[in-house]
Amino acid sequence: MNSQYSGSRKKSTFKRVAIASAGVPALAFALWLGDAGNAVAQVEVSVEADYINSAKAVTVRETVQNREVTRRLNRLKLRTHTFPPQRVIASDNQKTEVFQYALLDNENFQPNVFSGHIDGINDTAELTAGNPGTIGLARMVVLDKPGVTNDPTDPRAHIGVYVDVSGLKTVKSEAGWYEATLMYTTKIPPVAPPRPNGRAQYGTMTPEDHAFLAAMGDGNNGVVGHVFTATGRAPHYPAYEDVWPFAMTNLVTFPVTAGTFNALEGDDAHHYFVLRPETSMVFPHQEFPFAGGQLILHPPLGAFDAGTLGQIQSIVPGDGPLGLPDNEPRFYGDNPNDPRDPDRYIADDPEQREFRLRSVPSGLTEEIHRDVFIRRVSFHPEETNFQTRLYLALAYEYSLVDTDGDGVLTYDEVDIEGTSDGGQSNERLYFPITEFDRFIIQREINDGMIVPRFANSQRAWVINGDMKTMAGERIRDIQLARAQGN
Repeated sequence: MNSQYSGSRKKSTFKRVAIASAGVPALAFALWLGDAGNAVAQVEVSVEADYINSAKAVTVRETVQNREVTRRLNRLKLRTHTFPPQRVIASDNQKTEVFQYALLDNENFQPNVFSGHIDGINDTAELTAGNPGTIGLARMVVLDKPGVTNDPTDPRAHIGVYVDVSGLKTVKSEAGWYEATLMYTTKIPPVAPPRPNGRAQYGTMTPEDHAFLAAMGDGNNGVVGHVFTATGRAPHYPAYEDVWPFAMTNLVTFPVTAGTFNALEGDDAHHYFVLRPETSMVFPHQEFPFAGGQLILHPPLGAFDAGTLGQIQSIVPGDGPLGLPDNEPRFYGDNPNDPRDPDRYIADDPEQREFRLRSVPSGLTEEIHRDVFIRRVSFHPEETNFQTRLYLALAYEYSLVDTDGDGVLTYDEVDIEGTSDGGQSNERLYFPITEFDRFIIQREINDGMIVPRFANSQRAWVINGDMKTMAGERIRDIQLARAQGN
């Protein structure tokens, strides 16, 4: 066994055990077995310590003080690799300081075939993605751009995201890839009076909405700033012991893509992405219920069991099944003479900016989530089916931003310096990097949809980690402390 693929855990095989659940048939459950690999893991730790403590240590020189980051950089450097970890730069080849990071591994979500062997599924097969020893590091820096703020808490800032991974197989078939995502967790908004039409103002809930939430579970959802949970009880973050689909996280989340990549010959990967307003986007929401992972939006057991996987796609942009009539494919579709290009957001002639956006700004996505899950009194209280609520919310929120009424958002309509919905600043449509609490890398396949595979479950995750400040504080802990202080 190659030591770079070993970790502090035990052998990467699982045993299926039938367990019973009230009102649910027996299901497959994974348990770690054996202790193979422990000795190799101890050797790796010992060798790493020798390198770090020795005067002959080979280190990656970075302008960071955090010990976790430095240790992870050294560990990546010591493993077999095609290239060493990337050098972080701001502009003009000048190094800059990392202000946020995530240590990536597969220790805090339910194992799957992309993170190791599962008995009866791939225990005799060669691993095709990660393994129990796969690790990585994501580092965030503020890019020094003329006329652009250097404040990372401002969504206008341009953030360089550097990702380095060890122990990742090259994707070989069907144009597959790895995708990095920034995960946002939906939170309880402040209380405010409603609009004249009785619906909640942007970013808020009505007193009646608040009363509804406070009555759920043990009252978690009654506290402004808390993360929303589907049960109303204390948050259950993804954990190694989870069992899909019955014992799992109760959070409502959404991912912003941080780019796609493949691995290299040395089972390492190196990826770079720039987060800015035009890239702070979420997949088309009409695809969400049919990705096979969000059961609450496709009850009772999701799209796969219902046989509707991939049923709704968004190749031609629009505001969803309950919005405006479908758009003309020959105008809004992928024109061979003018291919749809979401990276074409900078142009001296505004008519040449892309106008056929399929994705949704991050802050607007949270507003849609508020309509679906939080505003149970002020937004379509008669509707209890969450899939229908999603499509109603998508059409409604688009209508408040879509100035030309075609059911499609353009870069001009969502320009962060513009206004919408009665003159409100479009800054509200975007979240800064400091609001995302988790970083994820998952295995994707070319299925025709932008929505991440099995979203928002962890069934295609390879590695992930909590977002932290350079002081080592988890973003989610900072957000909780802020909520408790209000």
